[in-house]
Amino acid sequence: MSDAAAVIDDLGEESEELDSLVAGLQHDQWAAPTPAAGWSIAHQIAHLAWTDEVALLAATDPDAFATEVSKAVEAPASFVDESAGPGAVTPPPELLRRWREGRERLRAALRAAPAGTRIPWYGPAMSVPSMATARLMETWAHGQDVADALGVSRTPTARLRHVARIGVRARDYAYLVRGIEAPQEEFRIELVTPGGSLLAYGPEGAAQRVGGPLLDFCLLVTQRAHRADLAVTAVGSEADRWLDIAQAFAGPAGPGRAARGGDR
Repeated sequence: MSDAAAVIDDLGEESEELDSLVAGLQHDQWAAPTPAAGWSIAHQIAHLAWTDEVALLAATDPDAFATEVSKAVEAPASFVDESAGPGAVTPPPELLRRWREGRERLRAALRAAPAGTRIPWYGPAMSVPSMATARLMETWAHGQDVADALGVSRTPTARLRHVARIGVRARDYAYLVRGIEAPQEEFRIELVTPGGSLLAYGPEGAAQRVGGPLLDFCLLVTQRAHRADLAVTAVGSEADRWLDIAQAFAGPAGPGRAARGGDR
């Protein structure tokens, strides 16, 4: 199985897990607030539906996608909220149908893309495996918002390795969007999976080091929990600074989550 096929399969499983959380919700539960300010559960699903649709557009009609990029350039602070708003007020069955159909069309398009395809995006163009990884990361992150709104504790899966990988690869981007020069040296990141194995990135002898549970690192780089509430540690001043600004997603730096002052 190719790298692309494997991550596309994992994207499908991640989407199905989130679907299982929202499929049985009552109408009023869709309006429940999530940790994202001003966003309900309906906003979260509407955002995923919209992002899947523009990802499909990028994969199948790059010229039309360029128009979407221009909208983001014109209103960088508001275009994400504006994309979710209309979907959030549609009837939940219609919103669910839109999300389900859109994500399946995207997965089919990614499977059909020729080897070596580069897909334009709001940041650098991406390979098919990278686009699928980005969609998985966002599905997981917004799924965490939904789970938090519902008071549900999700069981970590091996799919978190995709979230961690994109968080590590986006290290320099986190500096870039804040106007900070990224460090030249590589970091060593060592993460312990839920099963107890080690997931490592970077040279073993690096002076700048990050370590901790895989789940906590994923919550950190998706800004779904405050660093103070997570067991992610740093050795070295640059690694320490990175943990304060890390983000796995494209776009402006977000405000992150407030510290809870206790264990998750």
